[in-house]
Amino acid sequence: MKELINRRNFIRNSAAAALGFSVSGGLGFDASAAIAGGDLVKLTILHTNDVHSRIEPFPLDGSKYAGLGGTARRAALLAKIRSEEQNVLLLDTGDIFQGTPYFNKFGGELEIKLMSMMGYDAATMGNHDFDNGLEGFHKQLPHAKFPILCANYDFSNTLMKGATKAYQIFKKAGLKIGVFGIGLELKGLVADANYGDTRYLDPVKKANETAALLKNELNCDLVICLSHLGYKYENDKVCDQILAKNTSNIDLIIGGHTHTFMDQPEDVQNLSGGITTINQVGFAGINLGRVDYYFEKYKGRRVKTGLPYVITNELG
Repeated sequence: MKELINRRNFIRNSAAAALGFSVSGGLGFDASAAIAGGDLVKLTILHTNDVHSRIEPFPLDGSKYAGLGGTARRAALLAKIRSEEQNVLLLDTGDIFQGTPYFNKFGGELEIKLMSMMGYDAATMGNHDFDNGLEGFHKQLPHAKFPILCANYDFSNTLMKGATKAYQIFKKAGLKIGVFGIGLELKGLVADANYGDTRYLDPVKKANETAALLKNELNCDLVICLSHLGYKYENDKVCDQILAKNTSNIDLIIGGHTHTFMDQPEDVQNLSGGITTINQVGFAGINLGRVDYYFEKYKGRRVKTGLPYVITNELG
């Protein structure tokens, strides 16, 4: 499947983004008729990262993020977007736990229950999701109505065996969207006892293997990596930028860990000469990331269209 274009428009926390982006007015073309006629399929991907148990907004104390974050406004915004769009995926890139007394009191139960209520489709694990050990995370899994995706954590010798999946394929309006998770190295960052016999596998190698499987063998129209590696570092530590440059078949990397408020998403030339897009939306649910892709028919299949796709970060 050949990628036809990689133009984009980026709207940073604008009123248009917060209210929902106008397809016909904002993009400079009228896609409504094409979508209604079945010639175009629009896919809306919503995402969060590093929510860190921020159930309520930051207190109104005059600090930088006063009144921002929390789940209530995000839930309302999600409901609004879903009322406007037919094909929506909601994803999270880890560090669901730790950061407020809600985690200390309930051990992550409230966070997972709220994510399930908001209709998350998938998430991966961050380092702070190990803060109560494997037992603590495993205890909350019955509350999750969505899969936990980790392609490079081998839990075979732990009680988490079989509790996670490397990837998940979602089907929307004839599209196949492959989603997989990649985590950072736990040693030195997480107490040994908290991850036990979890084996950390090379993230670049596993990402290449999983993305190739999804794109080439399972015929996914779009491949998304949920990464908790971090956006970039001053040294050669593996990060989203390195992952993008050294892999093929990944269309979008949704990042986490570094709490990066990206001014705009970054397009990176990947190993095969195509484009991998990276985005990350800060932390604590302050922003809700949004990526709108358009697909058209091409020899009986759907491919990303020659029309522009839109990437927005919406206030959560």
